[in-house]
Amino acid sequence: MIKLYERGVYLVNGTEIIPEAETEKLKAMTGKAADPTEAKKGSMAYAIMKAHNQSGDMEQLRLRFDSMTSHDITYVGIIQTARASGMKEFPLPYVLTNCHNSLCAVGGTINEDDHKFALSAAHKYGGIYVPTNMANIHSYNREAMAGCGRMILGSDSHTRYGALGTMAVGEGGGELAKQLLGRTYDFACPGVIAVYLDGTPRPGVGPHDVALSIIGAVYQNGYVKNKVMEFVGPGIAGLPIEYRNAIDVMTTETTCWSSIWVTDEEAKRYFSVHGRPEAYQRLNPAELAYYDGCVYVDLSAVECTIAMPMHPSNTFTIHELQENAEDILRLVQENANKQLKGVKMDLLSKYHDGGIWVEQGEIAGCSGGTFDNICAAADILRGRSCGNGAFSLSVYPGSMPALSALIRNGRAYDLISAGVILRECFCGPCFGSGDTPANGEFSIRHTTRNFPNREGSKPGEGQLSAVALMDARSIAATAANGGKLTAATDLDVDYTNPAYEYDAGIYEKRVYSGWGRPEPEHQLKFGPNIKDWPEMPALTEDLLVKVCSYITDPVTTTDELIPSGETSSYRSNPERLSEFALSRRDPQYVSRSKVLRQADRDRRAGNGLSDEIAAVYAALEKAGLKVDPDGTNIGSTIFANMPGDGSAREQAASCQRVMGASANFARAYATKRYRSNCINWGMTPFLVQNPEVFELGDYLFIPGLRKSILEKNDELTAYAVKPDGTVTAFPCSIGALTDPERQIIVDGCLINYYRNN
Repeated sequence: MIKLYERGVYLVNGTEIIPEAETEKLKAMTGKAADPTEAKKGSMAYAIMKAHNQSGDMEQLRLRFDSMTSHDITYVGIIQTARASGMKEFPLPYVLTNCHNSLCAVGGTINEDDHKFALSAAHKYGGIYVPTNMANIHSYNREAMAGCGRMILGSDSHTRYGALGTMAVGEGGGELAKQLLGRTYDFACPGVIAVYLDGTPRPGVGPHDVALSIIGAVYQNGYVKNKVMEFVGPGIAGLPIEYRNAIDVMTTETTCWSSIWVTDEEAKRYFSVHGRPEAYQRLNPAELAYYDGCVYVDLSAVECTIAMPMHPSNTFTIHELQENAEDILRLVQENANKQLKGVKMDLLSKYHDGGIWVEQGEIAGCSGGTFDNICAAADILRGRSCGNGAFSLSVYPGSMPALSALIRNGRAYDLISAGVILRECFCGPCFGSGDTPANGEFSIRHTTRNFPNREGSKPGEGQLSAVALMDARSIAATAANGGKLTAATDLDVDYTNPAYEYDAGIYEKRVYSGWGRPEPEHQLKFGPNIKDWPEMPALTEDLLVKVCSYITDPVTTTDELIPSGETSSYRSNPERLSEFALSRRDPQYVSRSKVLRQADRDRRAGNGLSDEIAAVYAALEKAGLKVDPDGTNIGSTIFANMPGDGSAREQAASCQRVMGASANFARAYATKRYRSNCINWGMTPFLVQNPEVFELGDYLFIPGLRKSILEKNDELTAYAVKPDGTVTAFPCSIGALTDPERQIIVDGCLINYYRNN
């Protein structure tokens, strides 16, 4: 079904894969000798990146994007950062959507206050404002902003429009602020991996089945980490465009950097239907293109698939799960309970009466809420019933134009008459806001993630439900069986595949489009919860940090660093939001870190040092080290084996910084975007290969850090100080940094950097 090539491959005429080692075959077919350096230029990704690169050096990119997008969890912080750094107007189209905090269910007026702030910012700076519940962020950008050969930057990790010929990148807010200030996105040119699609999916096999199968094959081994996934091969031609979109958006869960697809008549039809035929151009690799690897996918062999708790890569076919229910449920349950703290997951109880039973289904958002997915679910449920038992099914269309088309063609009625609840355009089911299951329940979802607590439970308060990811078709099949887990391929269904009729007037009547027409005199509208960023101190010559959280899990998600869900209401208030930092993973982190934050404030105010910190300096001096207590930053830090998997939201890093953090220590960083977030908030992203030398509660002293960063001496010696005064030296490194990134760290954060430059 899926094969990973161990080495690079050549692609000839977009159809023939030739492994790197088979140079003679390549020469016989093309008449050319193998030259991977030259053939790399034949990828679609290379051509698009070259067209957007400002550096003139394709090894070290400095990219400018065609447009940007943010939602209502991220845009306030980005605009506040850019304002504080001197921005006067948006220099590129910037779409502000309202699809995450649109319920306005927590915190009184503060979510709607954020929306009004965004509308006022769209007027003042010349932006595009998509009102609440009109569309989720990625549906709107597909419909209105994507275009072949373009690049879009978004402050949401699932910013992916590759199937529409657009290289899109999800990043933390700092990178968007740079674009707003006329700066570039600086990045070493990524590798490109071919994803070769062959064959045709069987009826009932949907895009989530394909996406989850790919994620299961490449996530654990890091095969595409921080690379571009370039979709090629004859199998693409048989996939409807929304099918491709729904696969593409899930490439984020592989940890790739971006994606791009071959475009054809199907893509051309999409742009024509949406009234933007000029956005189409044919994209293909060159006659000869070299890729750093290849994922071969036989679409005809893909089966209905489920990603069990608690990661999209934890995949099984539904039939495999059914045939080995007790063994797999026990294994998943045991692995989950190793990760969970203070509460236990119970999946074995879901297996009874000849099947696996679930209590809830969700079809939603940028991955599940597409027109095609919802029509397929309606075809399955037409004339059937979800039942009046514990099971419930909710459907969230991705946009109002999609909902309008579903109403006009009768599919909305088919769903409602089967007992489905038809919801607004809202991203909540993807991050734990809305339709939270009851304690102990099992939910199946065509959404993007099933990380811990993504369904909204609070393990720290004894609440826990479980989420698995499935395709809309199998979710509908399960609904038709009253909650008994069912693969869509086990039902005989006549899929009608109706054409999509797009009504552009829906957006024209409600979306405010101010791009190119800023109104400098327009006043920003602030609510009481919208606060400026607090002062961030510049880096001193030496750094002293205390380990305030020590996490040994293989991977730490951004959800664990800053929870989603109810915290979303406070995203515009840095101080209040920072109180939630690591709250679900390490509830004592905040109280520990606050002590160090106050210690540095006391140091800068000349109020002296605590007895504990004075003892640390005494131990360092006794060990023969020179120290300058009055001129050394004091902060907190965390260690995690691999932090930062998942969301792009910058608050995973900024909350630590607001709470007093000055660094992260890790064996590796799960994603580029989290590491970039640390850098943009002035936290040095240390790498350490022997973290056993220190533990929770130890102090770490890094002498000469500022000088080392500026002089590019990235291999350092740090010193761990135990509570008993024992001092142990250990090596650490910083990893590759651009010159601006070095200056951002020593200036203390991106805001300081722009103020100083």
